[in-house]
Amino acid sequence: MSKYQSSPVKVNVGAAKLVVGAIILLIIIGIVAGASVKIVESGNRGVLTQWSAVDLTSPPLEEGIHFVVPFQDEVVQIEVRTLKYDKETRSASKDLQTVETTVTVNYHAEYEKVNFLYKEIGLDYENRVIGPAVEETVKQVTANYNAEELITKRPLVKGDIENAIRDRLNQFYVATEVISITDFEFSPLFAQAIESKVEAEQKAQKAENDLIRIEVEARQLEAQAVGLAAANIAEAQGEAEAISIINNALSQNPYYLEWLKTQAWDGKLPLVVGEGGTPFIQIPVQP
Repeated sequence: MSKYQSSPVKVNVGAAKLVVGAIILLIIIGIVAGASVKIVESGNRGVLTQWSAVDLTSPPLEEGIHFVVPFQDEVVQIEVRTLKYDKETRSASKDLQTVETTVTVNYHAEYEKVNFLYKEIGLDYENRVIGPAVEETVKQVTANYNAEELITKRPLVKGDIENAIRDRLNQFYVATEVISITDFEFSPLFAQAIESKVEAEQKAQKAENDLIRIEVEARQLEAQAVGLAAANIAEAQGEAEAISIINNALSQNPYYLEWLKTQAWDGKLPLVVGEGGTPFIQIPVQP
């Protein structure tokens, strides 16, 4: 009887082993499948490594699902979205004035070279590369200008800083998008002195412009006066010539004396008249 009772036990043990083996196999398959599938998240690029060595022969992996060799290959994700870096630096101008500058850099890792970036610098490239590059560049450019030029030539200074930062970061596979200089700060006393000087220069320029305007207006008035005087002289000469012509014409007319008498008579009859009934009137004799 005991002989027949041991058979079901053996069957149950064998079945359990098969189940456990199947479960283990499924787990192994799951692990292998999971190790062979990698997903690169949106806004990132994947750096493929083989036994922890960066694969520089293949381009970075795009977003999405990728199949790799399990246990040999790994994928390191690097963000390629636009990132922002702010840096406040303290430097000296050409005339040894202390300048505090705030620089903002918008940047991203170069899409096709993130594998080189990861191999040569690593994930902490912002602190290792960007920060030192910005600080050193600002100090170098600021030292080329005096404090007043940093204010009056701000676009030129900004251009020098942008170009220098862009060239530095391109060497480390970082692309710059926008570089902004948000502020140049000096000591309050120096800032006031600069403001007073600029204001004085503006007033002097305005006074010079006013003087030029007054000189131009004076020349215009002088020209008008000369023209008016010439016109008056011409008019007087014309009137004199007209009178001379009239006098010559009348002096040759036999009725000229009679006409002069009528022009000089006041309308009252004198007590004594001359021959012909004409009053005695003093006629001026023309030279």
